[in-house]
Amino acid sequence: MSLFYRSTRSQDKKVTASQAILQGLAEDGGLFVPERIPALEVPMEQLADMSYQQTAYEVMKLFLDDFTEEELKGCIERAYDEKFDTPQIAPLVKQDEAWYLELFHGATIAFKDMALSILPHLLTTSAKKNQVKNEIVILTATSGDTGKAALAGFADVPGTRIIVFYPKDGVSPIQEKQMVTQKGKNTFVVGINGNFDDAQTGVKKIFGDKELAKEMEQAGFQFSSANSINIGRLVPQVVYYVYAYAKLYKAGSIGKGEKINVVVPTGNFGNILAAYFAKNMGVPIKKLICASNDNKVLYDFFTTGEYNRNREFILTTSPSMDILISSNLERLIYKLAGEDAEKNKAFMKKLSEEGKYTITEDMKSRLSDFAGGFATEEEVAEEIHRMYEKTGYVMDTHTAVASCVYRKYKETSGDETKTVIASTASPYKFTRSVMNAIDSRYDSMGDFELVDELSSISKTAVPKAIEEIRTAPVLHDTVVEVEGMKAIVKKFLSM
Repeated sequence: MSLFYRSTRSQDKKVTASQAILQGLAEDGGLFVPERIPALEVPMEQLADMSYQQTAYEVMKLFLDDFTEEELKGCIERAYDEKFDTPQIAPLVKQDEAWYLELFHGATIAFKDMALSILPHLLTTSAKKNQVKNEIVILTATSGDTGKAALAGFADVPGTRIIVFYPKDGVSPIQEKQMVTQKGKNTFVVGINGNFDDAQTGVKKIFGDKELAKEMEQAGFQFSSANSINIGRLVPQVVYYVYAYAKLYKAGSIGKGEKINVVVPTGNFGNILAAYFAKNMGVPIKKLICASNDNKVLYDFFTTGEYNRNREFILTTSPSMDILISSNLERLIYKLAGEDAEKNKAFMKKLSEEGKYTITEDMKSRLSDFAGGFATEEEVAEEIHRMYEKTGYVMDTHTAVASCVYRKYKETSGDETKTVIASTASPYKFTRSVMNAIDSRYDSMGDFELVDELSSISKTAVPKAIEEIRTAPVLHDTVVEVEGMKAIVKKFLSM
């Protein structure tokens, strides 16, 4: 039985997986969701012996069933190759009281590589399948990591162009350097005077601009997205939760059918939603623990049932989570509303007009899979310091949010379930924050001095992604106001 996708905001139109990947966002502004979550077809005993690439095929073929075996395996092989610095792709490391699922071994040393190394191949394959003649323009807002991972994935991919918007003063120095030094004739990077939510709202507005879509069509272009709103981003993320469970089982760390908890540092809600999909496919996950930083809009939602973005936006040392509008939460709201598109649409209208909505008691009762927690800036620094002093393991700021939330959750709940923590970025991406947390004497060092010092104290090699930008020239220096985003897109496309 074929698996089709619908918009979270209307029931009438069904599309195939490749059509959903191509469109990115549904025409009505909703997000594409599968009509059902498919169950895993292979028993855990078999998955335990599979490589990352084999696991990816077993999971993704169920969601992307209009891809042939040859097409999908080709995409997987081209994505998960020597770009990753370990053949395991996503290794599990036991430290202290949990397993850290290291999702930062790809080309740009953040978890976004896990999906963005395959998305360009899924997209270009989808274009061929649907006889698309237009050039595809990837339009993306980033809070730091998606931008570089998308740029690296799409650089010089034939038939595509990519435009990335980022908050000029809202990313780490290393994140910014990674983006503005990006090579590729088809790449364009723009800083905006605003925060990530401004960038994301601006991009959504451009997507919804019908007049612009007509102009684009006439000029031979069409938009698609590399943000986690694209189902082609979400599906590859499900893979690593299946893989992590299978590897724990293979190692004898868990028994057959034993449940685990998963902790995910969360901003846009895509990464934890992928874990929720994995649970619904049959992976024995007990609790999905959603870890927030000081921008704790999701923690408040899970605690009260009210989603309210009307609050101060706080710039933290975990910038990829500095988000007040968690786009992917809409997919969960749709599910909680019994897949009632009209009900979901009403919530999203309230969010757009009033900046908040409150789910019903019935919907709240369906949130038992989740627990929420948050860590303050002070707690994040303490957790990095504590972990280094205790084990010698150095974690980045986002992983430290999750690690801290896990410890607090364990203390208050008494839940001793074995736990996997999603480690979403390399500490080399946030060296200043990480090194200052370990010892304040590092404060006077330059960015790349800190890189070398981190390598020395952690006994790890400096990642290639960092070595490459030490002396790389800045190739992108455009900065615009939020109102100028559409104009700069047209300028880049010579329209």
